Amino acid sequence: MRVDYNNMLSERIGNEGISVADIKAMYPAINKAAKAMEVKRDQMAWRELPYNQAQVVKEIKEYAARTRAQVDAFVVLGIGGSALGPLAVQQALNHPHYNELPRAQRGDMPKLYVVDNIDPERLHCLFEIIDPTRCLFNVISKSGSTSETMSQFMIIQTMLEEKIGKENARKNIVCTTNPKSGNLLAIAKKEGYKTFYIPPGVGGRFSELSPVGLLPAAFCGIDIEGLLEGAAQMDSLCKNEDINQNPAYMYALLHYLAMSQDKNISVLMPYADGLKLIADWYAQLWAESLGKKHDLNGKIVNVGQTPVSALGATDQHSQVQLYTEGPYDKIIVIIGVEEYRASITIPKTYCEMPSLGFLGGHTHNELIHAMQTATEYALAKSGRMNMTITLPKITPQTIGQLLYFFEVATAFAGELLNIDAFDQPGVEEGKDVVYAMFGRPGYDDKKKELNSVPAKDEKFII
Repeated sequence: MRVDYNNMLSERIGNEGISVADIKAMYPAINKAAKAMEVKRDQMAWRELPYNQAQVVKEIKEYAARTRAQVDAFVVLGIGGSALGPLAVQQALNHPHYNELPRAQRGDMPKLYVVDNIDPERLHCLFEIIDPTRCLFNVISKSGSTSETMSQFMIIQTMLEEKIGKENARKNIVCTTNPKSGNLLAIAKKEGYKTFYIPPGVGGRFSELSPVGLLPAAFCGIDIEGLLEGAAQMDSLCKNEDINQNPAYMYALLHYLAMSQDKNISVLMPYADGLKLIADWYAQLWAESLGKKHDLNGKIVNVGQTPVSALGATDQHSQVQLYTEGPYDKIIVIIGVEEYRASITIPKTYCEMPSLGFLGGHTHNELIHAMQTATEYALAKSGRMNMTITLPKITPQTIGQLLYFFEVATAFAGELLNIDAFDQPGVEEGKDVVYAMFGRPGYDDKKKELNSVPAKDEKFII
């Protein structure tokens, strides 16, 4: 993959862009951040995932091979990165209508469902189309105290045990969790569930290249070794301290400089349906990692960019109007694909109609490439920052590269912003409120705090 940032530069798009001089002025900060990335590499366990999982990959592949024929569906119970990552990789690398294919066309792989929310209709409706006794439920929670995921697990465990008994139900549940502690680990050991482990130091939004993502991918026939191979290839590029040779560092720097110009929205717009959910996965990674109140010195900074997902060419008919003529508060990142996995030719019909006939004889491949080029041109002509990431084609290797690229870019942006890119105190506050509302032991003070909140004024409710 390659990154083209010409349309980020003022030399090309005018005053709203970033100058080469702006980049050079950042060299001291860049060098400091690059050194910090190397010093802290031991604290970023996700960076070693491309190298230290040979045995885990072997175990996952063997487990999937002997188990998948026994189940009709593989059901992920997870939230955040535990759901977004598996969904993104599945959509990128498997048939877009994977679950609708006859099993023989899926290569005898089970269907995949990801239950990532607690809207009561979600599970209720899923039970209408699956036989739970013919499913393998993958419970993913590092802490084992994720309310959404563990409540789903409790419902399904009880249902399975009532239908087929405790002993048989054991075969329908596999856990992915912390290897050393937590509720789910204790439950898995007590109940005898098959368990895979999230390496210590790998946070949820950085976990797709761990068993969190590798297990669902393997069950659906995805080349998980190829994913890790691609990540390792990208890691070799991301070790380069020269900003002009390091695509992830340059990506982070350009976003940092854009933020300094009050461009606090980051749009990711792939021109491939298979990459649509990559944009959703990116949204969590970028938002949760970089949206912080305090910097590493405890100073209140309230930094971060709001990520937005779009899809080309679909959103040329909706969002691009805003991007080309709305506020100068965005950076638009386009992801293009050189070689699509299919080709369709447009028939030469309606030649008598100039506004239609010109399409005949061309392919949809040519058309979507032209649409992408048109968006890049329109944005640049309007003086809007944009850059393009290009994949030669969508493969396990290039998806591994892309995921790892965004992870390194996020970590480097955190260093430039002088924040902790790996915590999420804003998320924890919401969790604590739920625990207090449901009477979880140890949250009495939070309950008192909630009870002290003034009642809402009825006159402001229409």
